[in-house]
Amino acid sequence: MLNGYLRNQCYEETIELFELMGASDWGFDSYSCNFVLRACMELEDYERGTEVIKRAVDHRVDGDKFLGSSMINFFMKFGDFDSARRVFNQMISRDVVCWNSMIGGYVKGCYYVAAFDLFLEMILCGVRPSAITLVSLVQACGGMRDLELGKRVHGLVLVFGLGTDVLVHTALIDMYSKLGEHERARSVFDIMPAKTLVSWNVIISGYVQNCLVYEAFDLFQKLVLTGGGFDSGTIISLLQSCAQVADLDSGKVLHGYIFRKGLDINVILCTALVDLYSKCGALKEATFVFDRMKNRNVITWTAMLVGLAQNGHAEDAIRLFGKMQEEGVTANSTTLVSLVHCCAHLGSLKKGRSVHARLLRYGYAFDVVNRTALIDMYAKCGNINYAERVFEDVSLFKDVISWNSMITGYGMHGQGHKALDLYCRMLEEGLKPNKTTFVSLLSACSHSGLVDQGRSLFLSMESDHNIRANEKHYACYVDLLSRAGHIKEAEVLIKQMPFQSSREVFEALLNGCRMHKNIDIGIKAADYLLSLDATNPGIYIMLSNIYAEARRWDAVDHIRGLMRGRGLKKTPGYSLIEVGKQLHAFFAGEDSHPNSVEIDRILENLKSELEALGYVPDTSCVLRDVDEAMKIKSLWRHSERLAIAFGLLHTPAGSLIRISKNLRVCGDCHTVTKYISKVVKREIIVRDANRFHHFVDGKCSCNDYW
Repeated sequence: MLNGYLRNQCYEETIELFELMGASDWGFDSYSCNFVLRACMELEDYERGTEVIKRAVDHRVDGDKFLGSSMINFFMKFGDFDSARRVFNQMISRDVVCWNSMIGGYVKGCYYVAAFDLFLEMILCGVRPSAITLVSLVQACGGMRDLELGKRVHGLVLVFGLGTDVLVHTALIDMYSKLGEHERARSVFDIMPAKTLVSWNVIISGYVQNCLVYEAFDLFQKLVLTGGGFDSGTIISLLQSCAQVADLDSGKVLHGYIFRKGLDINVILCTALVDLYSKCGALKEATFVFDRMKNRNVITWTAMLVGLAQNGHAEDAIRLFGKMQEEGVTANSTTLVSLVHCCAHLGSLKKGRSVHARLLRYGYAFDVVNRTALIDMYAKCGNINYAERVFEDVSLFKDVISWNSMITGYGMHGQGHKALDLYCRMLEEGLKPNKTTFVSLLSACSHSGLVDQGRSLFLSMESDHNIRANEKHYACYVDLLSRAGHIKEAEVLIKQMPFQSSREVFEALLNGCRMHKNIDIGIKAADYLLSLDATNPGIYIMLSNIYAEARRWDAVDHIRGLMRGRGLKKTPGYSLIEVGKQLHAFFAGEDSHPNSVEIDRILENLKSELEALGYVPDTSCVLRDVDEAMKIKSLWRHSERLAIAFGLLHTPAGSLIRISKNLRVCGDCHTVTKYISKVVKREIIVRDANRFHHFVDGKCSCNDYW
């Protein structure tokens, strides 16, 4: 009866019947205890399970090897390794099943050394290992990422005559795949006398893990040709492979198969489809699959949310999170850290702090990856002090990535000296800098004009830390020199690079040429960039701006004519401001906002006050061949001025105003914002495409260097 209840998943009834047996004259034996213990494991009820074990010991029925193995499995399931070992040690007679339970439990709990020690003890006791024993040891080698030990265990497989066992072979394929030895995995697969679907799935999954996408599909075709069937596990691996290489067409073929076979009710399969379409940039298709799903778990919601975020739809991702909450789905760590990145992208400090609170509530904020994301978010939302507070929390572990994130934050805010001081602290605490550390440091020096310090760091990378400079380091160094006006030195450096110049390097040079009006080198840099990518509108715009600042209007018209002929459009400038719980976007020249009349009135009043203080418009920032009045009018319709005016309308007097802008702030807007901060007696923080500007009482944190 107990066994019948257990088979039919009536776990509570199994336990109730056992209690009834104990209270009656029937009594119970080791088999009864075994059945009810398995029911407790299914219900994850540790207290009642331990009570069953106690009663088994009291009634002296715990000596049975079968029940002993169940007791070990029970304790192992709940991570109580000490109790499991006590049960094991007290067993008078132990067969291979008992040893396997103990060894397998250690492996599942990642106690790999203990598993091998027990295996040696097992051999010394004269117990011959079974296929299950070797499977556990192979899994341990994969978990330890120890290839040499894995080879030795493979040798033991042959020594004990288990070279034809399907389970052992499958475990070996999985181990070799996880250790990057796909050729060894394939050789084991090829010599298998009998292949199961699980074996095929493991080898296909192994190819996907090792980024051998086309080989995975080739193997799938061979599976089909053998006449063997395949299951959702096979399809999931293939979908993951399509996502790796953004193979949308193959993904759609698999989607068609899923639909025809009626597998579109499978949550895992549909989640894999959402992930595939998102990684291919096909958000319409991802949303279609997501919306049709009747059962969605937290992984599904997270896949959709991450897809939106990674494809530049941060606001939609945040709205989707709201729907997720409405449906009562509890977010996991991945969900929340994705939201942190969305808030960083949008510069939404209020939403970012709200997500931080959730991370704390769920206990995820102490994870080093999540904490690093929080540092990045606070820095990108303009609150470097909050970023420091998260970083300096002494109760939390700091790795090199955390240090890099804080150094990057200082760099974005123009605090190059703080970035260098933090680097010195990092070395004093014994942490080794990596390539990213020097990218962050060189970038920080670039934004602060610390040319000599940047040169010293660039030279120390290889001499002191054995780190060879890559394209990113050279791009940062060229940017540092170019911003400071050392255009010729930057050009010489590019020619001396030990590898072919990258796009980022020449973009940094071109930007420096624009800033310092060096037309000759700017044209050469633009020509090289256009030879790499003739469809990048940003290059045309940069070159056009160089000509415009030199008043070469004929050249400007020529460049813009090329853009029109090739169907290229300039990225429109916009600024974001968060008021209350809503983000408001303003585009340059916009007059369609519901508050346009009030915004215009505030700007007109500000214009009068600023001119009274001595402000004179710098119309050289208007890179169009129009009259002076039109240039001045154009300046006052720049997106950040509209956003600041909106902030003055809808936020309390004296409160801080935060603006995020997608393009570099122009010189006149920079000057105007300094004046506005003094007139309205407010701090204004502007994040542009390059860095942060903190405007207070007529001054900017960048010291006019950006």
